[in-house]
Amino acid sequence: MSSSETHDAARRALLRGIAVAAAAALPGCGFRLRGDVDYPFTSLYINAPASSPFALELKRALVGNNVAIVDQAKAAQVILDIPSVTDDKQVLSLSGGGRVREFALSKRVQFRLHDADGNDWLPAGELVVRRTFSFNESEVLAREAQEARLYREMQTDGVGQLVRRLQAATKPR
Repeated sequence: MSSSETHDAARRALLRGIAVAAAAALPGCGFRLRGDVDYPFTSLYINAPASSPFALELKRALVGNNVAIVDQAKAAQVILDIPSVTDDKQVLSLSGGGRVREFALSKRVQFRLHDADGNDWLPAGELVVRRTFSFNESEVLAREAQEARLYREMQTDGVGQLVRRLQAATKPR
């Protein structure tokens, strides 16, 4: 074996050792792959407008995590009230000529998780997801498509945040 081959073999062995050490350290730091999700309830009624895109995506996410979504509040262990999902768009910055250069988008979702007796499993809360995007008057159609895409991404992000909060809910004593 030449010294170059010996050096390459030693380098590969060192890299393998580092990879093994990193793999062994991951469980110790609390890292784990997202697997099946456990919820502290067995059935859920979502009290939101039926045509709400947010509620529809939330139902899909919960059904995908094996949560029973029921059609009547009486049949559910817990009730998720979503009284308001609002989208907002504000001017963030202007050019020297007074033209809009950036917008700030936000999606606000109000929610409350409770049982039929009115006991809170999660107190009333609000999720706020924000994004910014630059605007150019010569690219109006492209910017409208970008804005629509950002709102869809914000909705997906909001659904994910709400799902994680539902996982952290606790049964009242």
